[in-house]
Amino acid sequence: MDRFSFLNAAHTAFFADLYDQYLQNPDTVEPSWRSFFQGFDFAVTNYGSQDIVSQITSGDFSCDHVSEKLHKEFNVLKLIEGYRTRGHLFTKTNPVRERRTYSPTLALENFGLSQADLTTVFDAAKMLNMPSSTLADIIKHLESVYCQSIGVEFMYIRDPKVQDWIKNRLDVNNNQPNFSPEKKKKILGKLNEAVSFETFLHAKYVGQKRFSLEGCESAIPALDALIEAAADKGVEQFVMGMAHRGRLNVLANIFGKNTQNIFSEFDGKDYDDDMNFDGDVKYHLGLTSDRTTSSGKKINLNLAPNPSHLETVGAVIEGITRAKQDRFYKEDVSKVLPIAVHGDAAIAGQGIVYEIIQMAKLDGYKTGGTIHLVINNQVGFTTNYLDARSSTYCTDIAKVTLSPVLHVNADDAEAVVHAMLFALDYRMEFGTDVFIDLLGYRKYGHNEGDEPKFTQPILYKAISKHKNPRDIYAEKLRQEGIIDANYVKELEAKYKADLDESLEESRKKDLTVITPFMQNEWTGFEQVSDGEMLKKYDTSFDKNSLTEIATTICELPSDKKFINKITKIIKDRNDMYFEKDTLDWAMGELLAYGSLIKEGFDVRISGQDVERGTFSHRHAVVKVEDSEEEVILLNNIKDKKGEFYVYNSHLSEYGVVGFEYGYALASPKTLTIWEAQFGDFSNGAQIMIDQYISAGEDKWNNQNGLVMLLPHGYENQGAEHSSARMERYLQMCAKHNMYIADCTTPANFFHLLRRQMKTNFRKPLIVFTPKSLLRHPLAVSTSNEMANGQFQEILDDPNVTDKKAIKTLVLCTGKVYYDIIEKREELERNDVAVVRLEQLFPLAIDQIKEIIASYPNVDDYVWAQEEPKNMGAYSYMLMNFDLVKLRLASPKAYSAPAAGSYERSKKRQKNAIAMVFDKTLFQ
Repeated sequence: MDRFSFLNAAHTAFFADLYDQYLQNPDTVEPSWRSFFQGFDFAVTNYGSQDIVSQITSGDFSCDHVSEKLHKEFNVLKLIEGYRTRGHLFTKTNPVRERRTYSPTLALENFGLSQADLTTVFDAAKMLNMPSSTLADIIKHLESVYCQSIGVEFMYIRDPKVQDWIKNRLDVNNNQPNFSPEKKKKILGKLNEAVSFETFLHAKYVGQKRFSLEGCESAIPALDALIEAAADKGVEQFVMGMAHRGRLNVLANIFGKNTQNIFSEFDGKDYDDDMNFDGDVKYHLGLTSDRTTSSGKKINLNLAPNPSHLETVGAVIEGITRAKQDRFYKEDVSKVLPIAVHGDAAIAGQGIVYEIIQMAKLDGYKTGGTIHLVINNQVGFTTNYLDARSSTYCTDIAKVTLSPVLHVNADDAEAVVHAMLFALDYRMEFGTDVFIDLLGYRKYGHNEGDEPKFTQPILYKAISKHKNPRDIYAEKLRQEGIIDANYVKELEAKYKADLDESLEESRKKDLTVITPFMQNEWTGFEQVSDGEMLKKYDTSFDKNSLTEIATTICELPSDKKFINKITKIIKDRNDMYFEKDTLDWAMGELLAYGSLIKEGFDVRISGQDVERGTFSHRHAVVKVEDSEEEVILLNNIKDKKGEFYVYNSHLSEYGVVGFEYGYALASPKTLTIWEAQFGDFSNGAQIMIDQYISAGEDKWNNQNGLVMLLPHGYENQGAEHSSARMERYLQMCAKHNMYIADCTTPANFFHLLRRQMKTNFRKPLIVFTPKSLLRHPLAVSTSNEMANGQFQEILDDPNVTDKKAIKTLVLCTGKVYYDIIEKREELERNDVAVVRLEQLFPLAIDQIKEIIASYPNVDDYVWAQEEPKNMGAYSYMLMNFDLVKLRLASPKAYSAPAAGSYERSKKRQKNAIAMVFDKTLFQ
C-alpha cells in the first residue's frame, strides 16, 4: 500500500496553495500540515536533488519520485506526531490499576518503520530539539517525554505558538525532574508531613470522618512548590477552592492552620461565639493566612469555605479572584492565582464545572488562568470510574478551552512537583487554564468509616499492599545516597511529637475558635442581628449632586450616532427629570448606581442581558449605531471615586451566581448584583442560594452583600415568566441572615440599594423586581424623594384621608398593590386601605403595629397576593405575623405558579382582586 496515498488523493491546487500559505506565514497553517511542511523543508534541504516542490505544485508528485530515505524521514515525523498526540494513552501514570488498552499503539510498524531502522540516523530528530539522531535515541526521548510518569495532552490546542512553547518545554531534560538534593529533601519533608498527619489522626480519632488524602499525598509537596515558585514569579495572593478530600491536610501543611484548632474541631467542642454562628463540619471550613517563602517573599493564601456540593466553590474562588484583581491588581492580574482542586468523579459529573470553564475567557469573568488540580482517587463515592463518566479522562472538559492536561502518577512525587511547576509556567506565560490529573487512590472508603471492599474488592486488595508515596520516595532517595536509613524515622518522630504537643494543648481549652475567612477585607464591618437590620440608615444624597448625575446619564455623546429608539429613551429620561419630575424605575436605579460611585463605592452588575435589561429598561450600556462601540454613561460622571462594571453573562445561573457571591465576599465596598432574566431562573442556582447565600454567615462566619434582582409579577405570561418563588426565599429566612424586599416605587428601590452600601455590615439582599411596573404611570417618584428620603420598610396608604372610615385593611407586597387600588377606584370603595410591605424580612412588626393601630374601625384584615395560596408570602405571614387574623385574597393553591392560558390567568387574577372587596367570595 502506498504510504503517501493521502498526498496523491489531495487536490493538487489545494496542496500548492497550502504550501504557499505556509511559506508566507507558517502559524496560519493547521498544526499537522505545518509539521508536515517543516519536515518536507528539511527533507528537501538534505535530499533535494530533484525539484520536488515543482512536482508537487504541478501535480506530478508520487512516491516513485521520493527516495526511500525521505519516506523514512516522513515516517519518523509521523511517529513523533503520534507520541505527541497519543503518548498520554501509554504512560505509567496509574499506581494501582492496569491501564486500559488503546489501539493503534505506538509500535514502529504502525508508522511504516521497523526494528531495522533503529540504528539509522534521522534528521527528523531536529523536531525534538535534538541533533540528528538514531531512531532508537529518538524513541528513547519520546518515551521519556510522553510515556513515563507524566502524560501530556495538548495537540488539540490551535495556536501554534502555544503548541511550540509546550513542545519545547517538554523536550527540556526529557520532561524529567532535575531537582537538587536540597529540593528533594524538601519534597520528602512535605510528603512526611502529609503522611504523618493522616496516620496521627487515624490513630487518635478512630473512625471519625476526615476524608483523608492518603493515596494522593504528593499533592502537598506539589502545592508547596507551587507557592514557593509562584511567589518568585510575582504572585502575591492565592485563592484556592477544594472539596473535603485532603482539606484538613492542606489546611495544616500548606496554610499553616493551628492544629490545636483542628483537634478541637475533632473533639466536637462548642464555638467561642454561639450568638451569630452555628458553624460547620471541620472539613468545610476555610482559612486565610500569610506565608513567607524560603526566598523571603510574602504571599497571602486563601482557602474558601464550601459545602458538600463539591464543585460549587470553583465558581466562588473565581469571583474572589476577580474581585481582588479589580481592586488591587488591574495592571497585572497574574498576581492573583486561583487554584481549583477537584475530585475526579465531581469534575466529570457536575454541570457547574462546564459553566465555570466557559467563564475563563469572558470579559466579565476571566481571571488570568486557573490551575486545576484533580485529586483522582479513581472512585467516586463508591462508583467505579467506568460508571462515572463516558469520556476517556475525567479532565476531558479541559478541551473546551483548549487547555493542556498533565496526567501524573501520584506515587512519583518528583514528577508531580515537576508537573505543577510546568502548570505554573504555562499559566504565567499564557494567562489561561491548565489541568493536572493526579492519578492515585484513596486508602479507605469514601470516609474512614466505610468498607470499600463492598464495591471494589480487587482494587482495595491491591491498595492494602501498596506503599505510601513517602516511603516509595524515601527508598528512591536512599538509593541515590541523599538520605540514610534513619532519616524518615527522625522526620516522622519530630512531626508527630509536635502534633502530640498540640493535641495536649488543645484539650486544655473548652471552646473552638473559628477564624472568619478573609478578615482583612472586612476590617471595619460588624456582624449584626435583625434588630440592627431594621434600624433606619441615612441614604439621602445631595440634590445638586443628584442633578449632576442625571445630567450626565441623560446626554448622549454628540459626536456619535445612535439608533432612534436609544435617542428617544435618553431624551425621555432627560424630560422626566428636568421637566416632569416623575422618575421611573430605570431612572431611580441608575441614579442609585451613580450616587454610589460618586461616593467611592464600586458597582458591579452581571447576568443575562443586564446591559440593556431583559425588559429593555436599563440601557446602562448603549451602542453606537455604526460601530457597536459601547458607551456607558455612568462612567462619565464627573469626579466619581468608584467604578461601574456591567457585564452580560453567558447563559448560566448556577456558575454566575457563585462567581458573584465570591466577588461580593472579597469586595464588601462593591455593590455586587446578579439579575435573573426572569425571577425563577434563579432556580438553576438553588444550591448557591441554599448553601452559600442564605447560610454562609451562620456556617462560616462570613458576611456577604450580594444583591439578587429577581423579576416577579403576574402579567399573564405563563408559569416560568411570573413567579420568582418568593416563598422559597422566605422559608430560608431566620434571625439575621438576609434581606428580602419587594419594592413598588423607584425611590424606595433607590434607597434600598444605597442602604446596602451605607451600613457597616453586609447581608445578602433578595429583591423581587417588577416587570410591568417598569413603565407603570403610577410607579414613579420625584427627585426630592430620592435625594431626601430613606428606605421605607412599610408604606401606608397615601390616598386615605380619613382613617376612621376604613373598614377593610389590606396588607400586600409588590405589584398587586397597583391592581388593588385600580379596582378600589373603579368601585369607589373609600372604606378600604392598602398597606404595602416593601421589606418582607426582617419584618418590621413594630411599624405594622403602629399602622394597624392608626385604623381604629377596621374589622376586616386581608392578606392579598397574586400568587397561588400555597406560594407567595402567605405561609410566611401565617408563621410570622399574629397581630390580627388575616383573610386571604389570592388564587387557589396550584402546582404550577401560573396558568399558561392568557385568558385563564386574567380570570384568576380578577377573582383574587375581587376577593379583596367581597369577603363572601372564597377560593
